[in-house]
Amino acid sequence: MKAIVFYLTWPFLYLTASLPFGLLYGMSDFLYSILTLSGYRRTVVIRNLSNAFPEKSALEIKSIASEYYRYLCDVVVESLKATKMSEQESKMRCRFRAADWLDRLYKEQRSIILVTGHYGNWEWGSACFALNTEFKLGVIYRPLANKHFDKLVARMRGRFGTKIIPQTRTLREMAADRQVVTATAFVADQSAPRDHAYWTTFLNQDTSIYTGPEKLAIKFNYPVVYVNTYRMRRGYYELVPELLCANPSETREGEISEAFARRLEKDIVASPVTWLWSHKRWKHQRPDTRKAPGIVSPQT
Repeated sequence: MKAIVFYLTWPFLYLTASLPFGLLYGMSDFLYSILTLSGYRRTVVIRNLSNAFPEKSALEIKSIASEYYRYLCDVVVESLKATKMSEQESKMRCRFRAADWLDRLYKEQRSIILVTGHYGNWEWGSACFALNTEFKLGVIYRPLANKHFDKLVARMRGRFGTKIIPQTRTLREMAADRQVVTATAFVADQSAPRDHAYWTTFLNQDTSIYTGPEKLAIKFNYPVVYVNTYRMRRGYYELVPELLCANPSETREGEISEAFARRLEKDIVASPVTWLWSHKRWKHQRPDTRKAPGIVSPQT
């Protein structure tokens, strides 16, 4: 059945990816109309925005939600388009902000860990990083249930030499690549299981954060680099790297996770439209009554 769904859907996906950008965004506008009529996850979006920005009026929340759906449709068609974009086109559409310190880390043969969120266009961002740095990029991902779509996504993300690493093989692959200067990328703002998470207040809400990036950074003592792919205007982005932690082995437990949460939160507050509000980010509740940031271990 999954194969049938894929092969029925594939012609539409291929056609969309083959469209020139003018028609591509026409397709995005059409999808926006469909989402608006269908009310796709509107309750989730409004609730997330209202909780994150309690100081905003209902009218302001509604306006942000409307702009968000337009952005979401753009990201969907842009992600499909990525399968057909050339190296030159990818560089033109997603500009890389050069950083001397990043070049120095590579020359010093220091591998790094990249942390980002579902902000801007994270799919184009990985290609941008791979094309503009010397690091061997590996992207951690959670395989899809439909193996046919999973192969499509892996092929899209694996362009330009990027290594696609299933979440369950992260430690094994990083250990195997110890002799190579790598950049291992995590989209680290998903909802972590409540009993295996770092808990903090993020966008005015109790929020669980995956501790994997922090633990691996400490284990290998790889500098942690925060990256976001900002939307400059429709169809054009800029990837900006920022050194979040130079020596993870010297940090306190939870320090890196907290720094990531604060940095991502700053970007979202500055420009809330381009974050993934339709994701059920706050589906877990803090397992105890503590409000101070901290790591919660499995309860016995």
